[in-house]
Amino acid sequence: MKRVIFNQKGGVGKSSISVNLAAIAANEGRKTLLIDMDPQCNTSRYLLGDAASDLSPTLADYFKSSLDFQFFPAPDSSYVHQTPFENLFLIPSHRDIGDLQAKLESRHKIYKLRDSLNKLAEEFEEIIIDTPPAYNFFSQSALIAADVCLIPFDCDDFSRQALYTLLNNLKEIKADHNAALRIEGIVVNQFQARASLPQRLVDELVQEELPLLQTKLSSSVKMRESHGLNVPLIHMDAKHKLSREFVSLYHELQA
Repeated sequence: MKRVIFNQKGGVGKSSISVNLAAIAANEGRKTLLIDMDPQCNTSRYLLGDAASDLSPTLADYFKSSLDFQFFPAPDSSYVHQTPFENLFLIPSHRDIGDLQAKLESRHKIYKLRDSLNKLAEEFEEIIIDTPPAYNFFSQSALIAADVCLIPFDCDDFSRQALYTLLNNLKEIKADHNAALRIEGIVVNQFQARASLPQRLVDELVQEELPLLQTKLSSSVKMRESHGLNVPLIHMDAKHKLSREFVSLYHELQA
């Protein structure tokens, strides 16, 4: 299973969802690879803290290597790093990947990631890709490489408008590049059950027959604590409400 977490709007929780779903998959015994494609490197820092800055090779090295012909290229597995958590592995991002975008586009490297992940899928049971908050070369590469797309949605009107654009972009990718791509669903993040606006927006999206998932992720300070400690929720406090919601989300996606 190759899953991409994507929304071109920032601040909707892509990195948090990516890390915590990957951690749950790994905790349940599935060998899991997490790929950080965002030059902000939030996913890499979430798992490894400051140590993420010292990792080499990174995703930037991976894409740089694709720009030069090599008789003996490094194996795709050489970019994979062990994390402190059993069964959980990472291809870290690097701030330099943004500088490579124009060169990669001009050399038509949009399918490079797909080819590599098809090989890595022989080694890993689950691959989860975190994307930048933009519809650009890197997010498109991830969508072309993935089997399914999970869409985080933050309950406000700006997120709602961005959602329609996102769905059109996914239709374009499916039509032009990846006919097998499937939308797993829209996961409502930072949900406040007692507030009227989030519930109204959710009800309206359901009425529009958009693919909302049953599980909603609550707004909680526990997530910021998890970021600060560089420990996914399942390892920090498995009994917390938000941890249990993530487990429910993972199982809903597996169903």
